[in-house]
Amino acid sequence: MASATALARRGLRVSVLERKHDPGEKLHTTGIIVKEVVDQFALFDRLPPELVRTIPGVRLYAPNMRYVDLDAPGYYFLATDTPNVIRWLADQAREAGVELAVGTSFTGATRIRGGFQLGDLGDTRYLIGADGPNSHVAKSLGLGQNQKFLYGMEYEFPGLALGVDDRLHCFLDRKLAPGYIGWMVPNVGVTQIGLARRMPRDPEAMKRVMDKFLEKIASIADVRNREPSAVRAGAIPCGGVVRPVSTERALLIGDASGMVSPVTAGGIHTALKHGLAAGHAVAEFLEGKCQDPHQWLPATYPKFRTKRLLRLLFDHFQSDLLFNAMLASPLMRMAASQVYFHRRGVMKPVSSSED
Repeated sequence: MASATALARRGLRVSVLERKHDPGEKLHTTGIIVKEVVDQFALFDRLPPELVRTIPGVRLYAPNMRYVDLDAPGYYFLATDTPNVIRWLADQAREAGVELAVGTSFTGATRIRGGFQLGDLGDTRYLIGADGPNSHVAKSLGLGQNQKFLYGMEYEFPGLALGVDDRLHCFLDRKLAPGYIGWMVPNVGVTQIGLARRMPRDPEAMKRVMDKFLEKIASIADVRNREPSAVRAGAIPCGGVVRPVSTERALLIGDASGMVSPVTAGGIHTALKHGLAAGHAVAEFLEGKCQDPHQWLPATYPKFRTKRLLRLLFDHFQSDLLFNAMLASPLMRMAASQVYFHRRGVMKPVSSSED
């Protein structure tokens, strides 16, 4: 959406192929927007307030369920009514002149002089693959593909009241969520409860793990006898940017490119930032003002060096005993501030879940 909108506003004809008939259906994301998105993208100045909920801090739980509250002055997260945010973004793209071809799948691309032939869909001068972690565009063009994944599952419960509803609740537990965390998010009209863990993907095993997770957090929110109103599940790339990520007159962005934080699994901010940059760069090229961005734009993609190192350490040295012992330590405070607030965080005293 970001790339297409940028291109359309430059006066270029642009189409988005969307396999679903409704862009907001069957999503695979919790939809947390970080403060940087609001600060850096004027588009979100117009985001309807009823679609978001401001959450100013994080409550981080050790495996033994003791917790600390993390805050950063002026920082916040936006929990979103994600399906309707996506629909709103689609409307913004249409208003900019984008042709949103819903119910239309990408089936392959054949290189021709000056671009690609897309079967019955016609020709295009430039192709941008933004089609998720198992990108068909990447496969069709022989580009790099994501190899390392987390697998996540999330339940939505409407009308669930939390005693503390101004926090992202994050749970460390190597047995239930090896390589990542569990979470509970007070959102717009619903509470989202989920976890992610290292692959291999096994939906039935994930359901059993979710049952154990719901049992563990029952003292905070008891939903063991409630049916979720919605279930989301999917693979989350965590290996960094794929190689190659581009070829002549084509490039990958978003999850297709692996542009997802290897530590937090967050990809919305980078998708918007580099999606807009890709749109403007492709427009400059098609207007004859610069070289094909596939030659230089990938150099601006995030390297995630520190976060890939943290991913390696988390994968191989995650320890419930260590997290239980170090929850309130300066080292944990520094690490948590880096992950959640980019070093701007402060931490309140440690507590138990019964306090």
